[in-house]
Amino acid sequence: MTELGIGIGWRPEIAEAVEALPGVDWVEVVAENICADHLPDSLARLRERGVTVVPHGVSLGLGGADRPDPARLAALGEKAVALGAPLVTEHIAFVRAGGPLTATPQLEAGHLLPVPRTRDALDVLCENVRIAQDALPVPLALENIAALISWPGEEMTEGRFLAELVERTGVRLLIDVANLHTNHVNRGEDPARALSELPVDAIAYVHVAGGVERDGVWHDTHAHPVPKPVLDILADLASRVSPPGVLLERDDDFPPAEELAGELEAIRATTAVGRRSAGAEPVGTAHQHGALSHIPAPRRAPLLIGAGARVSGGPMPGATPVVQEPAPREGARQRLAVTQASLLSALVAGTPVPEGFDTRRVGVQARALAAKRAGVVAKVAPELPEILGKGFRPAFLAYAKSRPMTGGYRRDALDFVEHLLIAGRPEDPAERRRLTEWWEDRSGSRPAGRAARLVRAARHALVRR
Repeated sequence: MTELGIGIGWRPEIAEAVEALPGVDWVEVVAENICADHLPDSLARLRERGVTVVPHGVSLGLGGADRPDPARLAALGEKAVALGAPLVTEHIAFVRAGGPLTATPQLEAGHLLPVPRTRDALDVLCENVRIAQDALPVPLALENIAALISWPGEEMTEGRFLAELVERTGVRLLIDVANLHTNHVNRGEDPARALSELPVDAIAYVHVAGGVERDGVWHDTHAHPVPKPVLDILADLASRVSPPGVLLERDDDFPPAEELAGELEAIRATTAVGRRSAGAEPVGTAHQHGALSHIPAPRRAPLLIGAGARVSGGPMPGATPVVQEPAPREGARQRLAVTQASLLSALVAGTPVPEGFDTRRVGVQARALAAKRAGVVAKVAPELPEILGKGFRPAFLAYAKSRPMTGGYRRDALDFVEHLLIAGRPEDPAERRRLTEWWEDRSGSRPAGRAARLVRAARHALVRR
């Protein structure tokens, strides 16, 4: 595993600040936000300075019932190669459900949702991880996620689930200490127990982020300062193992550069205290050593490879090959598909909450998903809040209650506008004309179905006025 040091999540909104921040050894970029053949100038400049860039995926859905999409895997691998990245990272989560396994329309969550900690889910996850490892050109690390809800009938703790995942696949871990804190507040799970159960020597790096508590629920916003409880968990982790890297995440409400620098310094100091208590070397020394250094492969995570197979970009030197375990029975995928589709439908389509779930918490999660959809659509289509003004958010939230996302956020923006225009909204003719023009400019060669014909009729009616 590569010694990374102290890093920060690169975002376009703070690109200039990130380039100027002192002591940044590496950055992480959301993989879906960049193109392999057209990297942002800021990332190119950072790479020229020798700053490591790691792509962080959010759309594979390795915890879902379906096998990983080869096109998504290929795109992630291309970005890793373009960035010269030593590894790629993703999440232990599902992000879509439905489709052929359930004979229902596929639904998109637009967010990372927790996987049930059951044998079925673990079997499916392990096979999906092995498929991804074999397809990717560099090692893969997976992140534990924050959750607002708990699955009924879980069979393992988070630490045990992660430990078995590592033991069976050899995958690395990206441990998010803010997510451990979130799950402590929302699900009553002990972060110290999780750290004691998981194989800490398999950690590739660590995430640190802020959030906020509302009505007894912790929201992992990445838009607030890092709180002391999260730093305490970081110190605990650093006292158990020397993490190869620690990274600050910030995705919204970006503070001035000096505040980001202060948070990085707090992370560096906290990690150093934990390391000193364990007798380890302080983090953030990657550049001081010149070239990137390496630490041994996880002792408790043998790579599972067959003859000629390639796992995590190739077997680690000195790894002992073992017989790859059989793939899970299709029944496990089928059962997982049904349960995940039922939950996601309740979250995004207003269907009844599945038995065993906390109805109130499912409601909180549903509102959080709708709010995130509104926020992201406002970013990918900034003209819509401009055209609709204060009416954008309530109109979108009303739309989202019964209109699940079936594609990406750009498709969601188009569908939202189409929905408004078919309903004869907004009432102001000038606003409606602007929305019609916006939709026509971006809808491309979409087949002229009933909805499209209605929109075109609306456009012609506006032209005649």
